[in-house]
Amino acid sequence: MIPATLHQLKVFETTARHGSFTKAAEELSITQPTVSGQVKQLTQTIGMPLFEHIGRKLYLTEAGEELLATCQEIFERLDNFEMKLSALQGAKRGQLRLGVITTTKYFVPRILGEFCQDYPDIDVSLQVINHQQLHDRMADNQDDLYILSNLPDDLEVHAEAFLDNPLVVVARADHPLAQRKKIALSALQGADFITREVGSGTRRAAEKLLADHGVSVQVRLELGSNEAIKQAIAGGLGISVLSRHTLITEPPNGELTVLDVEHFPIRRHWYVAHLAGKQLSVIAQAFLAFMLKSSQKTLENSARRSLALQP
Repeated sequence: MIPATLHQLKVFETTARHGSFTKAAEELSITQPTVSGQVKQLTQTIGMPLFEHIGRKLYLTEAGEELLATCQEIFERLDNFEMKLSALQGAKRGQLRLGVITTTKYFVPRILGEFCQDYPDIDVSLQVINHQQLHDRMADNQDDLYILSNLPDDLEVHAEAFLDNPLVVVARADHPLAQRKKIALSALQGADFITREVGSGTRRAAEKLLADHGVSVQVRLELGSNEAIKQAIAGGLGISVLSRHTLITEPPNGELTVLDVEHFPIRRHWYVAHLAGKQLSVIAQAFLAFMLKSSQKTLENSARRSLALQP
């Protein structure tokens, strides 16, 4: 049995995750020499190198890869034990780690806020990122649950659809097409278009629909957030395809409207997912059940607000 301390394993896992002694030191609030020293001691204990330097980059050796997988399993089981212990003691403490794509920020904080009223003593880590970044975090098993609209093809996950996520064409209220009904998709040919960054699920869905029908638009701007896109639309820079949920905060008869374009809305769903075989903590299980229960209310509120933007 390897006589390594939990602290050494935590330092190693954090270093491996960041690929940097400096970033590991920042996360753990210790000095960089302390990180290097702990990793050196662990390497001597193992008897094999765990990292190798190539240029300025830090890479895991084969032994390091095996140890990282072992560490992740150990820490996950310890987290789960802490949650179960809290449950047995009648407490509602622990940590909830969520990874969500950017568009979910329009409803996840509301659900999370209501959940935290019942569990006021939990610590929440919420990562709001695009689909590609979320996929990478999921592959590394960095969070308890993930909320996304595109399920990965290369990972085995358990997922449940819990909310509709329709994609619509959004334009400024005075756009020439704003007052028309049943607009042909071909009417968007050559239109100035504002799109999300590469890696966005919304962008991929919109590009596929347009390509399938031979419609080409003029991409004028590529922006990294839905709020920036809405401001660009309001500024007259073009139209875009957005989740209807992004319009929740827009006032009726405001600057934006939803165009009645054929083949829209693109029907999609929000999913809550976790890696298959992952043992969810007590808190993660509680949040999953709470979110599935509250999603219908969220859907009704979202639909009521966004329908006011229809022409």
